[in-house]
Amino acid sequence: MATAPSKCFLVTGPPGIGKTTLVMRVLESLKTSHPHLNIHGFYTREVREGSERVGFEVVTLDGRRGTLASSTVSSAESFRWPTVGKYKVDVASFESLALPELRIKEGTDLFIIDEVGKMELFSSSFFPAVLKVLESNIPILASIPIPKFGRDIPGVARLRNHPGAAVFTLNKANRDAIKENIYNQLVSLLSNH
Repeated sequence: MATAPSKCFLVTGPPGIGKTTLVMRVLESLKTSHPHLNIHGFYTREVREGSERVGFEVVTLDGRRGTLASSTVSSAESFRWPTVGKYKVDVASFESLALPELRIKEGTDLFIIDEVGKMELFSSSFFPAVLKVLESNIPILASIPIPKFGRDIPGVARLRNHPGAAVFTLNKANRDAIKENIYNQLVSLLSNH
């Protein structure tokens, strides 16, 4: 029995290897070659003050942005926020931007989810929304962290082990080849539906 082609492309690798960059490069290539595609989702990027990383923001594909995590925030409310290392995670801000982007809408061709990681998973609504997208049969391009000390985050492990998922582990030598591979597979998938 032939297995159906993957519809869930997961990019993983160590921090700083270029997961978000790869996801964004595939997205830009798709927008150039197929400008009519209806793509929803978000990506995360570092917030820097000078050379120091002070947090992360979540950015929707149409350019709206909000705080995901910060090491400099100190409001009365932020004392209750979960922490990852030195960062306080603003779950409400993240949810207000990311969750609407993960709603299944008629005519959606592709979801971009960068990333499904520890900070994002503090949202109790996030992973169920990701699973709904996975079950919708709409193609997904997502990034996930590499297991730390051999331990995977439970939600990430469920994605990684999903029967429909293809996992690409990035390193400096294979980034361009993986970008081309994912792009070509997505073009093939999107041309067929």
